[in-house]
Amino acid sequence: MNEFDLKAKDWDMNPVHIERSKAIAEQMIRLLPLSDKMRALEFGAGTGVLSFLLKDRFSEITLLDSSKEMLKKAEEKIDVSDRLKFRTLFLNLEAEEYSGDPFDIIYTQMVLHHIKDTTAIFRKFHSLLKPGGILAIADLYLEDGSFHDGDESVHFGFDPEKLTETLHLQGFSETTVTSCFMMRKVISGDKTKEYPIFILTSVKP
Repeated sequence: MNEFDLKAKDWDMNPVHIERSKAIAEQMIRLLPLSDKMRALEFGAGTGVLSFLLKDRFSEITLLDSSKEMLKKAEEKIDVSDRLKFRTLFLNLEAEEYSGDPFDIIYTQMVLHHIKDTTAIFRKFHSLLKPGGILAIADLYLEDGSFHDGDESVHFGFDPEKLTETLHLQGFSETTVTSCFMMRKVISGDKTKEYPIFILTSVKP
């Protein structure tokens, strides 16, 4: 089991996860030309919190994750009326290939800082999108490492300007960045720290 398998059972019980997803969903609806004809992929979907908030905006949503337990929790939330709209896909996109049809939009929240080679994943996102397809990434601005207690296996947030440069080198364009949520996290004892989150959107020409 990976760390997210262990966290899956209680994931939806954390109000911060719900509040953050609501803020990101609201910004996506405000910023992007979403359509009920669009096929969507949520990368690192977890239990699907964000996608369930957006389900009426798309025709079909694939919840992709490398945690079986997270996807099991997502499956538990898919009711009869949702069954034709949602599909879950257990896949480690960092190491494996996706061979299905391309998507109109790919979105992800708080996943990119766990991805070792962001350039490689951007290249895969580009290949998985239709021409005119949209990429939306919500993640941390640069931080001091305290968000994950100094764990050097993750990125300490991102400089959106550098992410934009990397995306454009992989063929994306029309990139915009907007602040969308302030996450507060207890880092030691009763000490709380604020971590701002951005949403970056870009287009495959």
